[in-house]
Amino acid sequence: MTALAQKPLPDHVPAHLAMALPLFARKVTYDNPQDVLIPQMHAELPPITYVTNIFPGDQPGWLLKNADDVQAMLRDADNFTKNGMGKWAQNIGENWLVIPTEADPPVHTGYRKALNSHFAPQKMFAMKEQVRERARALIEEFKDKGECDFIADFSEKFPIFIVLDLLGLPQERMAEFLKWEKELLHSNDWEVRGNAVRSVKNYLMEEIEARRVAPRDDYISKILTFEVDGRLWNDDEVLGHCFNLYIGGLDTVTSLLGNIFNYLAANPDKQDELRANPSLIVLAVEEFLRAFAPVTAFRIATKVIEIHGQTIMPGDYVAFCSPVIGRDPAYYEDPQAIRFDRKAPHMSLGSGIHKCLGMHLARLELQIAVEEFVGMLPQFRVKDGFKVPYFVGNILHVPDLHLQWG
Repeated sequence: MTALAQKPLPDHVPAHLAMALPLFARKVTYDNPQDVLIPQMHAELPPITYVTNIFPGDQPGWLLKNADDVQAMLRDADNFTKNGMGKWAQNIGENWLVIPTEADPPVHTGYRKALNSHFAPQKMFAMKEQVRERARALIEEFKDKGECDFIADFSEKFPIFIVLDLLGLPQERMAEFLKWEKELLHSNDWEVRGNAVRSVKNYLMEEIEARRVAPRDDYISKILTFEVDGRLWNDDEVLGHCFNLYIGGLDTVTSLLGNIFNYLAANPDKQDELRANPSLIVLAVEEFLRAFAPVTAFRIATKVIEIHGQTIMPGDYVAFCSPVIGRDPAYYEDPQAIRFDRKAPHMSLGSGIHKCLGMHLARLELQIAVEEFVGMLPQFRVKDGFKVPYFVGNILHVPDLHLQWG
C-alpha cells in the first residue's frame, strides 16, 4: 500500500513514519479507494504518519488517522494556523488570504460575523425552489434518454449554476470556469495551478470593479458593503472571499455528488429505500457526507507540538483527510456500512471556528439532487460495460460516471 520516502527527511521525522501513500497519488485508479485504500490505511497505519506526497506538488505533511485527533486539531487555533494554508496567493507571488478559510482569530471572528447571516439556514432555505428548478431542468434534459453522463450532464453543472446565480456571474462562461477550477484543484503542477489562480483572480477583480462602478442585486455587490473592525473590507479581502466561493462552490458538491451517485447506482436497494420513504433523505445526506467526503484540508503548526509521541515542528503541515476520518472504525461502528439511521456526527463540513461557511447550501443542494433523481427517474445503475474511474488526491472524486435506467 505504501512506498518509502525517497527525499531526505527533516531531522525530527523518523524514517519509519515517512512514506508516500497511494490515496494522494493524484491519478486515476479503477479500485474504489473508499472500499480498498482507506480500510487498509486504518488497518495498517500508525495514528500519525509523515506523508511525503500529501500536499499538491508532492509536498509533505503529517496525516492524522483518527477522528478524535483531528477534532482536537480543528478546535486548536492557538497551535495550528490556516494562514496561507492553500498557497494560492503565494504561488503567484502575492499575499492575500482566502476569506474566511485562511484567516485566524481574532480577525476571523470579524469576517464570520459579517458573513454568517448571509449563509444562515433561513437564507439558504429561501433558495430551495430556485435550487430545485435547476436540478429538475437538468434532469429533464436526459430523463427520457434512458442514460446520462452524470458528471457532465448533472453534477458539474448543478452546483455551479447555483453559485453563479448567487454571485451574479454569467452562466454562459461555465465551461471556462470549469477549466480553471480543474486546473486549480486537480492539477499537481504548480505552474498550471498558478496560471489558473491568475486567471480566476483577474476575472474576479474585473467583476468586483464593475460592481464598484455600478452595484447590482447580487452577492458580490453585497460584499463591498461588509465591514470588519469598523471599516469596509479592502480589495484583497473582497477578492479573497470571492475566490473562496469560487473554489468552494465549483467543486466540493460536484465531487460529493459523483461519489454518492456512484454508490447509489451500485446499490439499487438503497435507491428504493429513499424512493419509498423520501423523509429519509435528510438523514441519508448526513450519512453520505460522512462516508463520501472528498476533501483533504490542512493546518500549519505554529509551535512545537507533540502528537502520539511525535514532535511536530512549526511550519509543518498537518492534514485533515475527511475521506479517512469519515471511515474511522475507532469512531464509527462498522464505518463501511451505509446506514440511513446512523445519526452519527461527522466532520466532513469542518469543525470548530472554521466549520464550512456554505454548509447549509451544500446540504440543500445534496438533498435536492437526491430527491429529484430518485423522484424523477426509475432505478438507475452504472451503464453496462462502463468501468468507473476514481481520482485519488486531495479531492477524492469520480471524474466520469455513466448511468442508465429502464
